[in-house]
Amino acid sequence: MPPKTRITREDLILAATEIVRRSGAGTLTARTVAAELGCSTQPVFSNFASMDELRQAVADHARSLYREYIRHETGLGLYPPYKAGGMAYIRFAGEEKELFKLMFMRDRSREAVSGEDPDWGPMRSLIQQNTGFTREEADLLHLEMWAFVHGIAVISASGFLKLDRDLISRMLSDAYLGIKKRFEEEKNGRDTNSVADETL
Repeated sequence: MPPKTRITREDLILAATEIVRRSGAGTLTARTVAAELGCSTQPVFSNFASMDELRQAVADHARSLYREYIRHETGLGLYPPYKAGGMAYIRFAGEEKELFKLMFMRDRSREAVSGEDPDWGPMRSLIQQNTGFTREEADLLHLEMWAFVHGIAVISASGFLKLDRDLISRMLSDAYLGIKKRFEEEKNGRDTNSVADETL
């Protein structure tokens, strides 16, 4: 009788990732993972304390896939590195809709915050190198840009609109240059609040 194949933690994460990728995080259960691997549910509960722990492992794996998107987009050299990060985020949302939703569109209000997001620091550094802004100014600029980029990414993930890459690139440039200009004017002592309020 041939020995039983041992199901590893990595096998379970990869199988669970495929389930989420195909049909969404709502379909991820011990039974669907077992069916994907052709085994019982026992390996799931031997390797993970709960399904929440497995979901978090899938989210962590999805983050590594997302970082590959950033490396690829930056490596192409079509955009400056900071913009390439935004383009990669939006492309990931469009091509890996369900993994994007698991990572960035789930309810995280009860999750413990364990320090700064590891992707935040490199983005802040790029802004500081490009602009000479302080850490605080770079953080605020990145927060405003991230909110804008995330909005486009959600549009892509939900299929609400299909925007081509050239238009997305232009939108990101317009937002970045506009926010950067306002910050520069504020640094130079010009009060832009009243002007901005009148034009909203």
